[in-house]
Amino acid sequence: MFQSKPRAVHGKTRYRFQFDENEGPVPYGNIMYDRRIVRGNTYAQNTLPISAQPDPIEIQRQQEIRRRAIAKKRAKEQLRTKSPDAVEGRKHTEVQTELYLEELSDRIEEADVDTQTDAFLDRPPSPLFVPAKTGKDVSTQIMEGDLFDFNIEVKPILEVLVGKTMEQSLLEVLEEEELENLRQQQREFEELRNAELVEMQRLQEQERRHKEEKERRMKQQREVLKKEKETAEKIAARAFAQSYLADLVPSVFSTLRDNGYFYDPVERDVEQGFIPYIMEEVVKKVDKSVCARTLLDDIIRSVVKDRAAAFSNLSAPTLTDQ
Repeated sequence: MFQSKPRAVHGKTRYRFQFDENEGPVPYGNIMYDRRIVRGNTYAQNTLPISAQPDPIEIQRQQEIRRRAIAKKRAKEQLRTKSPDAVEGRKHTEVQTELYLEELSDRIEEADVDTQTDAFLDRPPSPLFVPAKTGKDVSTQIMEGDLFDFNIEVKPILEVLVGKTMEQSLLEVLEEEELENLRQQQREFEELRNAELVEMQRLQEQERRHKEEKERRMKQQREVLKKEKETAEKIAARAFAQSYLADLVPSVFSTLRDNGYFYDPVERDVEQGFIPYIMEEVVKKVDKSVCARTLLDDIIRSVVKDRAAAFSNLSAPTLTDQ
């Protein structure tokens, strides 16, 4: 529920004034300008339920829009020209500055007037306009030579014209001489500048040639140093290779010889052909001898067993007879 405190009713002022929001509440006089009155169709309004929470992004966007509008309004107020502040004890009042003043009031004065016109008649032709005559006509007679003598009066004019002409001529001659001197100085300056430019170009070209020659010499010296370095590296590599290969060749040949890459053909034939054959024959001979001995041992063992059995059979009856 809205409640407003009671306040005194102010009388209507004759002129409108700019209201300051800092002075107090806005004295609304028309509900069409009251911010508390909802205008328009209320069916299309986006109303939220009581339990629903407003969108924080939407609230932030509305605050940003409101902040921009306030900043824009302040900028317009700052850019607008204002009158200086009133002196202490006085205040500004709005007044009319038009050429013709008129009384302003809230109520427009009205009056009822009626009239009766006659029937329309033909308009008579307009008479010729003859301006009214003003003043008095007066005449006088002036004889020749009374007011002006040409021969006498023309002398100062001619002296002024001739003097001004001569002075202007002298000024033009002096100006032409000065312009000619300026042109001569400009030509001399241009000749000196061209000579300096030519000298500067010659020095630049000489400096360029010196620089190119210096770079070419430095490049040649770098190439010479590079070749000397390569030659020294080649000589050092050759000496190191010779010193390394001096012991490498005998060791390589000895290693190859130990591994059997260098051999005597007769010795190799004896080792790979004759000696294996002899060994095989010896093994066969030994195997035959071992086999014969094994057979002989088996025969002797069987004979001994038979003799032992026969002896045991012969000794058994004798013991029973006794």
